[in-house]
Amino acid sequence: LYGRTAVLHNYASDPAEGLLLATAAEGYLLERLPWLQAVVLKTRNGESDKAKQGQLTHGRTADHWIREHGVRYAIDLTMNQDASLYLDTRQVRRWALDHLAGQTVLNTFAYTGSLGVAAMAAGAQRVVHTDLNKRFLNMAKTSYTLNGFPIDKKAFQVGDFWPHMNRLKRAGERFDCVFLDPPFFSQTEQGTVDLTENMTRLINKVRPLVNHNGRIVAINNALFVSGRDYMAELEALCADGYVEIEQLLPVPADFTGYTNTAVLDPITDPTPFNHSTKIAILKIYHKQR
Repeated sequence: LYGRTAVLHNYASDPAEGLLLATAAEGYLLERLPWLQAVVLKTRNGESDKAKQGQLTHGRTADHWIREHGVRYAIDLTMNQDASLYLDTRQVRRWALDHLAGQTVLNTFAYTGSLGVAAMAAGAQRVVHTDLNKRFLNMAKTSYTLNGFPIDKKAFQVGDFWPHMNRLKRAGERFDCVFLDPPFFSQTEQGTVDLTENMTRLINKVRPLVNHNGRIVAINNALFVSGRDYMAELEALCADGYVEIEQLLPVPADFTGYTNTAVLDPITDPTPFNHSTKIAILKIYHKQR
């Protein structure tokens, strides 16, 4: 649910079969939640981009913003195959609100900027968003407008992650907190992001940009990376004494599903995390001269 709009996903290999269930689910929701004003159906294996990105099946207009923890976030429920705001990182936004007042923040792979928007709402001193797609960053600007935050164009930086981090390092930029929430897989001429293979490289790429006693919020949402394997990767990073696992953040139960409603076991065991979206807050140290 996004405001008064329900978003349904049809993942069936034969969309026609999935449509029967989606239609039944829509009817159930409209009966139980009479305040719903719109329903959007996204068909993963649809024949058109429009079907994949989502089509209204009820109502006239989908919501364009939502409020979470008192903060407004712009959304575009048919911009992509996802819904433009990731509900599994709600606790990260809550953490940002609670911890980032007066801090300097770098939001890498920012997408529509929600983590950085939460940091701004906390009273961060400075927030820089970076993403490969200008359209996504424009939505972050809309969120700023919704909350009355001033927009500094230099804080919304379009660029490929790998060379962009190099530029920030050469410029002497340092931050108290870096959000690292990369896509599962992405490949450009400048490099590859693959969360099954190079999460350590991604973390090490941003470590020089973090102040002493600063933090990296490192999120690995790879379904086929178990919690134990991700923890082993993080613990290996901690071996030199300059990285510490400070906290693991859970994914909200209304996203993971409840024990009494689970139908299937997870593909990989996320333990000690509670979901395949594995969220770790790392404390970063540097040698002091």
